[in-house]
Amino acid sequence: MRQRLAINRLRDHAPLTRELIDEFVGRYGSPIIEAERATFLFRGDADEAWVRHRVIGLPDPMPLKRLPHTDLWAVTTDLPANSRVEYQLEVRRAERYERFNDPLNPLLAHSPMGSSSVCAATGYAVPSWALPDPEARPGEIVEDGFHSRALRRDQSFWCYLPARFSRVLRYPLLIVHDGGDYLQYAAMKTVLDNLIHRLDIPPLVALFVPPKDRLVEYPNHAPHARFIARELVPYAAERLPLIEDSSGRCLMGSSFGGVASVSTAVRYPGVFGSLLIQSASLVFTDIGQDHGGGPYFDPVVKFVNKYRAKPARPVDRIYMSCGMYEPLITPNRSMVSVFREAGITVKYVEARDGHNWDDWRDRLHDGLSWIFPGPQKYVYE
Repeated sequence: MRQRLAINRLRDHAPLTRELIDEFVGRYGSPIIEAERATFLFRGDADEAWVRHRVIGLPDPMPLKRLPHTDLWAVTTDLPANSRVEYQLEVRRAERYERFNDPLNPLLAHSPMGSSSVCAATGYAVPSWALPDPEARPGEIVEDGFHSRALRRDQSFWCYLPARFSRVLRYPLLIVHDGGDYLQYAAMKTVLDNLIHRLDIPPLVALFVPPKDRLVEYPNHAPHARFIARELVPYAAERLPLIEDSSGRCLMGSSFGGVASVSTAVRYPGVFGSLLIQSASLVFTDIGQDHGGGPYFDPVVKFVNKYRAKPARPVDRIYMSCGMYEPLITPNRSMVSVFREAGITVKYVEARDGHNWDDWRDRLHDGLSWIFPGPQKYVYE
């Protein structure tokens, strides 16, 4: 027999004293995960209260209801196993609205936009390979840069060199859009150290490149593509012992960085053998120009529409991932068949998550080990 939800059992008590609610909140916190149900709580005086999120399929805002004659508010929703959702609370007091992280939930996710509370469903856990491992030999991060004629400015970046780096060997090259954010919010140095240590990927060199203005440079921007393909790749090849064939080069990015990866490859086919794109903002229209994304998406839609009309094969392989709970799930699903029809080998993965850095971090093992398989793969296959 299915057990009643904790919040419903609380409602059975009369009266609901402050002491009883104190005990309930102290025991359960928020949100309360029970099988595939999640109950969000807010405690305080307000005229209205909501859960704010970006989960496609659930109402946003999601209104909380006050338990009669108390300061406790609650709402229960479905949350399938292995899901991970980022959210905040919003309250209205008279004409004043306030939005904040859940004070009853210590779990936070961070991004360039700030922080959000995290709701982790049954079965979800941060992967072990994304956490510091004292057994893994650390690679080295070296700051570098040069003056880019394409961008007409000095461009800095961070270079990851694997543990035991040797100039007598040849290494794959990974170039990462939004490089600083991948290092800070997706723990990518830790991930690379661990995956190399576990033999899931080979030792590789990674260049983490930050943009100056990603909304301008990433949506099919010719100077940016020229910088990556005609300046950064040759610069790295002249100074580092890299695999010379394009099969040893991968360009990656998330969101607009995914668009930049695809458009750069299309402009300079054959430079990269693979792409790794996460929640790529590959928005398109089948008729008309009303895409609903705002002016920053205009060059994206123009590029994707043109590519869909005449697909090309600028790389051999693409790894794609996207969260099921984000608006970009539909265009990403649609682009899989377009890439495959162009003759590109595609691995496409979905996760019960949204458009955020923890989701992209959690897919790195699968993506990187598919792009650059390590010795471990061949031990068991």
